[in-house]
Amino acid sequence: MTDDPRFGLARHVTLPGPLALDGGGRLSPVEIAYETYGTLDAGGTNAILVCHALTGDQHVASAHPKTGKPGWWTRMVGAGKPIDPARHFIVCANVLGSCLGSSRPASTDPATGRPYGMSFPVITVRDMVRAQAMLLDHLGVAVLEAVVGGSMGGMQALEWAATFHDRVRAAIVIASAARHSAQNIAFHEVGRQAIMADPNWRGGAYYGAGDPPSAGLAVARMAAHITYLSEAGLTEKFGRRLQDRGAKGFGFDADFQVESYLRHQGISFTDRFDANSYLYITRALDYFDLAEEHGGLLANAFRGSATRFCVVSFDTDWLYPTAESRTIVHALNAAGAQVSFVELSSPFGHDAFLLDVPELNQVVDGFIRAGEA
Repeated sequence: MTDDPRFGLARHVTLPGPLALDGGGRLSPVEIAYETYGTLDAGGTNAILVCHALTGDQHVASAHPKTGKPGWWTRMVGAGKPIDPARHFIVCANVLGSCLGSSRPASTDPATGRPYGMSFPVITVRDMVRAQAMLLDHLGVAVLEAVVGGSMGGMQALEWAATFHDRVRAAIVIASAARHSAQNIAFHEVGRQAIMADPNWRGGAYYGAGDPPSAGLAVARMAAHITYLSEAGLTEKFGRRLQDRGAKGFGFDADFQVESYLRHQGISFTDRFDANSYLYITRALDYFDLAEEHGGLLANAFRGSATRFCVVSFDTDWLYPTAESRTIVHALNAAGAQVSFVELSSPFGHDAFLLDVPELNQVVDGFIRAGEA
């Protein structure tokens, strides 16, 4: 990777902590892997925090070190893009619990000298955000021009605006929700049970054994991946077409293209993600309920906030449907906050925020530039 800060610097910091956690525990030290792009201006006014989704990472606009694939949001972050290192100091941090360098189940427990495994403390989205705030303090960023994220990243953006409203000038919340629904919790539980049913899981103590619970993790990914797509998109891409054969095999090989696709998604996922991290992050998502954190009324999370909000949904997203975004918008209106809302049309389902939707770039670019005017 180039040392030119405009094009990204991969970094890792160990902060002494302790970080007080919602579950009652304390984490110390706190490791955070992150990337930065661009340069913080003299007034410290141009910082943008990009928050990643469940299986994302800090490599927002640079090649992934394991897969070699381009960064997960190069459509949005980069030269000439809405979030531009020529104009912004961009920070993207690997969330707590994830497996690309931040504190996680595979980290060494200082009390035992061995990997935490399932003794790692259960974390929440708010814990993730508190760790990000510690990182920004370390980087000398007092106030964010904007915090931006899709899916779980959008939840972090909402949490930032609620917990650190005096540090956030603008929040862009894409394809997200203010709490995890019963349906979403149910899908996550199926994935967790698949992992824990894999004999190689060993109660989470599989580090160093050389055979992690890849089969269970692959099934978890397959189940989750279905929720990221739309029925129309699956039908258009695969329909009932067969995979490399002229007739049904009358067995349990991948007869259909969609079966082969899901198997590929599951297997390739195990090359870059850790099963225990998947357990912890899905649990953090399930616990997310911003209204519950603020006395049961979502509007209370935003009262008195001077943050500008942009909320975006997609018409084919059934994981976090438009109704969830409207709930956020209604709460922001009730709190007297500044909010813009748009539902975009896309055939891609929930994953639309990661894919080629030019209208999304226009919305994000316009909203950020409006705050810079």
